[in-house]
Amino acid sequence: MAQDREGKLTPIEQEVSGLPAGSGIGLAIRGADVSSLKKAEDMGGKYYYEDGKQGNALQILKEHGVNYIRLRVWVDPPDGYNNKIRVVEMASRVKALGMKLLVDFHYSDGWADPGKQYKPAAWEDYDFSQLRQVVYDHTFDVCSSLKAQGTIPDMVQVGNEINDGMLWPDGRASLNMGNLAELLKEGYRAVKDCSNSTLVMLHRAEGGDNAGARSLFDGLASEGVQWDVTGLSHYSYWHGPLSGLQSNLNDMASRYGKPVIVVETCYPFTLDNADDEENIVNASSSEMTFDYPISPAGQSDNLRDIMTIVKNIPDGQGWGVFYWEPTWTAVPGNGWDATNPQLGNNWENQALFDFSSRPLPAMNWFRP
Repeated sequence: MAQDREGKLTPIEQEVSGLPAGSGIGLAIRGADVSSLKKAEDMGGKYYYEDGKQGNALQILKEHGVNYIRLRVWVDPPDGYNNKIRVVEMASRVKALGMKLLVDFHYSDGWADPGKQYKPAAWEDYDFSQLRQVVYDHTFDVCSSLKAQGTIPDMVQVGNEINDGMLWPDGRASLNMGNLAELLKEGYRAVKDCSNSTLVMLHRAEGGDNAGARSLFDGLASEGVQWDVTGLSHYSYWHGPLSGLQSNLNDMASRYGKPVIVVETCYPFTLDNADDEENIVNASSSEMTFDYPISPAGQSDNLRDIMTIVKNIPDGQGWGVFYWEPTWTAVPGNGWDATNPQLGNNWENQALFDFSSRPLPAMNWFRP
């Protein structure tokens, strides 16, 4: 199902979404992290338009307004996905559709986030000098491989959710901010040596935590670390009310004079489960706070409001929003644990495709 040449919704889309044509927030960057998509497809995952016609997930996202794709890269993942080869493969599809590309370096063999920043197994015994070199080499290698096939990344994240640094313990910020700074400098240098036009993002979680954000970015700035874009994650049920996100984003933009992106967000459309794996957000999620209904409408309103906050950052410094894993539906074999294919997906109730793999109303907010 394609849009017409003016970008209007087709009749079926208008009926399902209830949104008029051109009803998006108008952000410059309307992004989606689809790092799990290739594995989902290989395991038999299918995607459909609102009318039930099967389509390519990337094309469906593009027709709903997504213009930027984020792909994570792990060093040596056990399942062989999200490595350099897979990222290069996916990048060719992204660029063929005329979409821009953000590459997210985790510097790990698996998930790197505020609670875990484990070294790749191959780097375990490296001293700090070797770690600095391998950060440069790995970053430059991936970027150069993308460049060689004509898919230069438009933006690169040096580290993922580096609240307390990366490559622990050597690059743990609470132990040695200077070490973290040196690692980030090597990543920045590698990106710019490969492609000076590629933007470098530094990324922290907990989008409403202004004190934590100031502590990290002030510390890095004092160590001479350079970056082009400030990235923050914000999951409303974990990271607090949107008023905190708004205040922090405005402060980050003015304090460092750099554009700001909410580079990860998502919200559940149901508490139901489409596989046997308990979801991150479930009926017993008592430690979470939900300021929006858990429903398709609640998911849509949450995304709309986050986009609106970013759009309203003064001086046009709010560049955009990336929805995290909108295509990660419940497909057997494509679970959260790359070491155990028997485990399911604990995020499928936060995708932008419903349990019939059709677009949910929230997807329409990506329209220009």
